[in-house]
Amino acid sequence: MSEAEQTYHIPVLLDESVNGMNIRSGGIYVDVTFGGGGHSKEILSRMDNSAHLYSFDQDEDAERNIVNDHRFTFVRSNFRYLHNFLRYYGVESIDAVLADLGVSSHHFDESERGFSFRFDGKLDMRMNKRAGMTAADLVNTYSEERLADIFYLYGELKNSRKLASVIVKARAEKAIVSIGDFLGIIKPLFGREREKKELAKVFQALRIEVNQEMEALKEMLDAATQALKPGGRLVVITYHSLEDRMVKNMMKTGNIQGKTEQDFFGNVQTPFKLVNSKVIVANQEEVTRNPRSRSAKLRIAEKK
Repeated sequence: MSEAEQTYHIPVLLDESVNGMNIRSGGIYVDVTFGGGGHSKEILSRMDNSAHLYSFDQDEDAERNIVNDHRFTFVRSNFRYLHNFLRYYGVESIDAVLADLGVSSHHFDESERGFSFRFDGKLDMRMNKRAGMTAADLVNTYSEERLADIFYLYGELKNSRKLASVIVKARAEKAIVSIGDFLGIIKPLFGREREKKELAKVFQALRIEVNQEMEALKEMLDAATQALKPGGRLVVITYHSLEDRMVKNMMKTGNIQGKTEQDFFGNVQTPFKLVNSKVIVANQEEVTRNPRSRSAKLRIAEKK
């Protein structure tokens, strides 16, 4: 992998996740989070000529990493539309789906994308720069109650109501446009010792809402469950408790709520069996090389 690709995004748990896909001759595979192309390139390196890989990404920047390979199709779309595009390409069933739900380091390092509080720039946070509300739109228009709910649900911030109240008062005097504007308003609410952790939670909450990440994840998991062949693999890398809970529930019960259905004999009815009953995490060597992998959890399930 070239230096340019590595700066875009160093793939997390690369061998473990691609091993989990159980790649075989003639298989049809989907990487729903193409990004820098690291996972996709590894998948392609293990495929034969009769196999095919479809890779999704809604970010136009990811197109710079497209692979020139007759076995590869790039889909410029949010992975929530997995079902639609499989139907468009005439794909009835697939052998494995890989999802790395982490935000690319590229996004955090590009100041104009507005994902990081390390830089000043527009308060944007859209994965797809062509569509939807920006984070600035959100903090300037959402009601105080709705803002508080977002910070509490998606950031797990205990002072979510105070945070929302301060934002609403500030925007009444002047629109919040930049990251600098936003930080000037919210920083006084956090003590110095926990400032970075708390700011990270605030930015995570806004990013999840801007990109409708929880809704998109649910739709993708539902579509993947339907599309996988018996014996097909669902391979997902998560980074925070909200998405990990949804993935774990889907793999254990077949729905994101974790509601169990039992047959007459009390056996749990689920479309999956777990491949790794214990979650897979990065070893110390990978964490040292790529600190983003510290919070990564890999779960693998096989369709019954």
